[in-house]
Amino acid sequence: MGTSWNEEGTSFYSLSCQDRRHSKHIHDNVHGNIYLDPFFLKLVDTEQFQRLRDLKQLGLTHMVYPGAVHSRFEHSLGVYWLAGEAVHTIKAHQGSEINIERNDIRTVKLAGLLHDVGHGPFSHLFEREFLPRVLKGSKWSHEDMSVRMIDYIVDAHYIEIDSAILKNVKEMVLASSETASQKIMSEKRFLYDIVANGRNGIDVDKFDYIVRDSRACGLGCNFQFQRLLETMRVMGDEICYRAKDYLTIHKLFATRADLHRTVYTHAKVKAIELMVVDALTLANDELSISASIHEPAKFCKLDDSILRQIETSDKQELKKARDLILRIRRRDLYQFCNEYSVPKDKQENFKDITPQDIVCSQENGGTTLKEEDVTVSVVKIDLTRGSSNPLESIKFFQDYESDYKFPIRDDGISHLLPTFCQDMIVRVYSKKPELVGAVSEAFENFQLKTYGMKAQVHDTPEKKKRRK
Repeated sequence: MGTSWNEEGTSFYSLSCQDRRHSKHIHDNVHGNIYLDPFFLKLVDTEQFQRLRDLKQLGLTHMVYPGAVHSRFEHSLGVYWLAGEAVHTIKAHQGSEINIERNDIRTVKLAGLLHDVGHGPFSHLFEREFLPRVLKGSKWSHEDMSVRMIDYIVDAHYIEIDSAILKNVKEMVLASSETASQKIMSEKRFLYDIVANGRNGIDVDKFDYIVRDSRACGLGCNFQFQRLLETMRVMGDEICYRAKDYLTIHKLFATRADLHRTVYTHAKVKAIELMVVDALTLANDELSISASIHEPAKFCKLDDSILRQIETSDKQELKKARDLILRIRRRDLYQFCNEYSVPKDKQENFKDITPQDIVCSQENGGTTLKEEDVTVSVVKIDLTRGSSNPLESIKFFQDYESDYKFPIRDDGISHLLPTFCQDMIVRVYSKKPELVGAVSEAFENFQLKTYGMKAQVHDTPEKKKRRK
């Protein structure tokens, strides 16, 4: 027997948001008790959703921040819960004027629950670094895969759900992706901005991971999403915010950027990621890792344990990949040489820098570098909209007596806010510790040729250059 969206005793129609007698509660370390009624529990108790327990939310970050071992399982439950809180709040304050129905609430919650079910291993490394290397021109995204996985789960477990509702769920999951439908014509367009907001980036996905990631890494977080959840208001077809909450919203984007700088793209985290990408690439032909993206049945068996599978194999074909993973275990990492921030006026026409660029900048007479000795990482950190300010896309209102919505310019609030919204950082690593000096010198020469000066803030420490 399958599970039905409208099944008596388990359906939305027999449960109000206050009636939790038939719900299962899970205690979450961020949001407290999270309640799942039998319909949502049926989805959670599938092997496809349970797979998320084996995907660390922050990928390899736990090798630098040991507490960052939380998974996409608890994050998905958190987004499910906040999605429900958001739409319940709107209904409580504006239900009579915008007619939020019970199916609307469940649709948004379902999108929140399943938004990451198609995620690959090691956070975003899988789709942004590994796949483009082994599948040239790959445009695969976890959002697209989540949509395919949703269909797969519904079919495999005989879950009865109205096709129009399922379509809305999938459109909500895709709402902030590059493949988001441009034809979402709904009288309740604002519902599509709750889980993954493609219009201005304020969504409950960020509300959850910013607080959850900060806590797991032992960092303070003074962004309070509750303030925005409690005071937001639907005006026209979009969610608007009180003008007095402008700085709270700025803090959302600033905190996210700070997490990217200090945690997600930490220089040592990136070193480990570069090594894992190399290991996965070496193992790809033997294990057909990239081939799994074409079939949901195979993809749902792919998780972070792929590293363990490689290092415990005795196959000769995996020896090079095994050796790299062993280096990671022994902390014999690619060595960070130096970095520089790309000047603002050079970012728009920035051309990717390759190991060849660095190697070709070495001077004659010294150690001869090869391309395979060097790896380059270009890190982009922004406020979610590249060099654009996401706050320019947000509408505000003065108070609850006003029906007028308006944008706010940064300089109308404070002159201390940044005038540029994107950093681009070029980092160079040596794959061998004894080559740090030669790679660092070549990197400096590259900067001199490119910008007429050394753009890096300081020289590579002599102690690191002398390491053997």
